[in-house]
Amino acid sequence: MSNFNFADRIKTLEPSTIREMLKAPSGPDSISFSAGNPSPLTFPASKMAEFAADIFRDDYATALQYGITEGYAPLRQAVEERYRKHAIGSENDELIITSGAQQAIDLSIKVLVNEGDTILCESPSFIGALNCFRSYNTRLVGIPVDKDGMDIDALEYALVNEPNVRIIYTIPTFHNPCGSTMSLERRTRLIELAQKYDVYIIEDSPYFELRYSGEDLPTLKSMDTGGRVIFAGSFSKVIAPGIRIGYVSAHRDIIARMTIAKQVSDVHTNLFFQILVERYLSNGLLDDHIRECCDLYKQKRDRMLSAMEKHMSDKVSWNSPGGGLFIWAELPDGYDGQTLCNLLRERQIICVPGNTFNVDKMQTSCGFRLNFSLPSDEQIDRGIATIGEVLSEYVVM
Repeated sequence: MSNFNFADRIKTLEPSTIREMLKAPSGPDSISFSAGNPSPLTFPASKMAEFAADIFRDDYATALQYGITEGYAPLRQAVEERYRKHAIGSENDELIITSGAQQAIDLSIKVLVNEGDTILCESPSFIGALNCFRSYNTRLVGIPVDKDGMDIDALEYALVNEPNVRIIYTIPTFHNPCGSTMSLERRTRLIELAQKYDVYIIEDSPYFELRYSGEDLPTLKSMDTGGRVIFAGSFSKVIAPGIRIGYVSAHRDIIARMTIAKQVSDVHTNLFFQILVERYLSNGLLDDHIRECCDLYKQKRDRMLSAMEKHMSDKVSWNSPGGGLFIWAELPDGYDGQTLCNLLRERQIICVPGNTFNVDKMQTSCGFRLNFSLPSDEQIDRGIATIGEVLSEYVVM
């Protein structure tokens, strides 16, 4: 067997723990709270089938041909019109279609960050973004997160003391994994700091329309007057993840460079699904569909919170997210989320330990993430009850 000499940027990169969990075999009694998947119950399959038949009958030549890198023009226009109400996209901005929000994040780093530059991001944070940053040999510095989002005082300290800071990465609304939402005061300060210290912000917002309670807050992009915010959006959580349709809105000069970078990556995003999503938007179906998603997820969130209160309240603490797909729970000081998740796996309950999301992968975490969108009601009831039983054995108060 040959010894392969891999590139430095990839040879120490580890696979996403969550993606690996999805490959693991599971029995009929196994319950997974580990995924970030929307429920298949929300997939608009019948309407998509209608659109697909129309496309293959009337527009197959376009759908099966090469497209332009920036994306299918009618879809770009439909996305711009829809999100204008959130002030995503100013007169100096442009928007392109990407292969999910993950590509939007990747393109941002590719065009703005050099090896050795520093990226400041919430810790814990989305593992897909962290691994993207690591693949470009950047320096990652974690900023703590609480119920109101990123700790802005800690962020400013890092901006002053860390070298070559280029990007602040944040999931301000229904954070993954913490479920928290950044307060308006912190959003305002974040924009001010980006301007003061001459850095860019990646606003990763795949969940911001999945709100079940509380008032909407302005996107960071809507508060940006200096062209510093790059907004990464996605239809994965509000239509279906398999279509891999995302978008990025940023200053036109940044978008121009991203377009070049995308040309050498995938040429263009899947054109058939771009056309299908455009039909879905142009027929005015998305708002009602999102309301249906929110009704289902609110019921699932409340069911999980009620079960946690019944079975876990004396052992762990947790947040009550106003939207999104996740509940973040924490063990008492001195206990390890990884150990708990190992014990749960023996009972066929799969959760994601908090250290998976840490900037410092060697740092232990007392946290663990629970997904409520994918499991059935019966699985939520049975799974949370089992977690409570394991906690009674593991946590001695």
